[in-house]
Formats: sequence, C-alpha cells, structure tokens
Amino acid sequence: MYIHGNGNPDGTLVNAILAICKDSLSGIGGKIRPGIVHRLDKDTSGLLIVAKNDKAHIAMSEQIKNREVKKTYIALVRGIVKENEATINMPIGRSEKDRKKMAVKRDGKQAVTHFKVIERYKEGYTLLEVIIETGRTHQIRVHLSEIGYPVAGDEVYSNGKNPFGIHGQLLHAKKLEFNHPITGEKLLLEANLPKDFQDIINSLTKI
Repeated sequence: MYIHGNGNPDGTLVNAILAICKDSLSGIGGKIRPGIVHRLDKDTSGLLIVAKNDKAHIAMSEQIKNREVKKTYIALVRGIVKENEATINMPIGRSEKDRKKMAVKRDGKQAVTHFKVIERYKEGYTLLEVIIETGRTHQIRVHLSEIGYPVAGDEVYSNGKNPFGIHGQLLHAKKLEFNHPITGEKLLLEANLPKDFQDIINSLTKI
C-alpha cells in the first residue's frame, strides 16, 4: 500500500484505519491524522505505527524521540554505489529555492542515514538497505540524492526521471523494531515489498 499525503482526502491510509478501528484511535493526531505516530513520505510503501489510544501514542512518540525505534528501509537507487556500506551525516532543512522540497543545509537539523548495499545491477541501479537514526522530512530521498544516488522513480529529487513508469519512488519501509508501548515486549514487524517493486528488482541483472 502506498501512502497518499496532503491534498488527497480520499483513499488514504487514515480512511482505511478509521473504517476498521471506528472510534478506538488516539486523538492526539487530530482529525487529519488520528493515531498516526509517525509518517511516511507520500508514495512510499511499507510500515508505520498507529496508536489506538493516547497512552500508547505518547509512549511511542517518546521512543521515537529517544531514537529507540529502529526503522529499516529498502531503496532502489540510480547509479552503482561503490561503497559496500556508509553513513550520511548531513543536516536537512527546508529548501530556499522550492519550499515544498527539503535540502541539505548547514543550518538544518541533524540527519543521520546508514546504508548497506544488498545488490548491484548491470542496468545501473543498486538495491540498498537503509537505516535512519533521525526522522527528518524526506530524509532518505534527500540524502541519497545529495550523494549522487537518487531513489528510482522519485519525481521530486531525481530530476523527474522515472524509467520504470511507476507511481511513486522505489522506497519501502521494510522493518520496525520497538518496545510495545504498554507491555514493554520487544516487537519486530516486517512488510514484504510491493509486487511492482519486487517485479522491477526481478527484471534487473545482478553484477
């Protein structure tokens, strides 16, 4: 499932959640994002956390604030990444040229992204596992584009290039690790890649 962001009131994840949970969601997010503890970029697939009550919402927000929630993504990027693994530590803030975009800025907020190569492909793409320490808006997309490896299909940070003709960037929130906000139990949640993402990977030739 891809997430539809602001300006798309119908067919959103929130609509689906409300249909299932009725009135049992945390009210902290207000009417627009009831129960939503953290967000995914528009047209990014995968996992996110939804709280069913305020107590759980507050506890989860604290874990995220304290960087106790481990978020792992899968990204297909343009270009052959040379390093097997690396860390990007570049501050991110609102772009001065386009207020709808984010950018690496000296006076921005700290943003730390770790990545590891899963596979390289002859067609000029690399599949990455990405773990973020911070949760800045568009962080993964901005960081990877900044070092010359934009996420495939990203119309905002990839100069509009979309060779696969897909809707949305090939970025997937694969795994979440955190403590249950009520019981304290350690949880590990995983979501498989969407079919279109997996089909594209299957169509590529490994180096």
